[in-house]
Amino acid sequence: MNTADQYLKAIYLVQQQTDEPASTGRIADRLGVSPASANEMVGKLEERGLADHEKYNGVTLTDEGIIQARDALETYCIIERFLFQVLEVEEFRTEARQLESVIDETVAERLDTIVEREPECPDCFDAENDVCECLDVEFGASD
Repeated sequence: MNTADQYLKAIYLVQQQTDEPASTGRIADRLGVSPASANEMVGKLEERGLADHEKYNGVTLTDEGIIQARDALETYCIIERFLFQVLEVEEFRTEARQLESVIDETVAERLDTIVEREPECPDCFDAENDVCECLDVEFGASD
């Protein structure tokens, strides 16, 4: 997953939370970057046909952007499950956030053969709490 995928995932999750276009400020907050950086990447996503940005209205994903965002979210969930279920990493969410930008599709597919992932993934991801609802762990643990 690359940086663009992380932005697509963030936009997708913000839209899931608010049911409206994602503001660049909320995107920046979710990713821990400056609003200027978020604005720059949104422009790049728009150039690639993955997002539409209306100044003062926010960002929406195109159909292709939604597909890529869901793929990115699924990859994140696979990484999280691998760290939790297989490696038993205590701070698995923190580690997953750090690893998601360096794990490519091939590695994610191989990890997916090892983990027990729910068929509803990535729809099981709770954008509000930033957790998979199907991962059997208490909220607040390992954040």
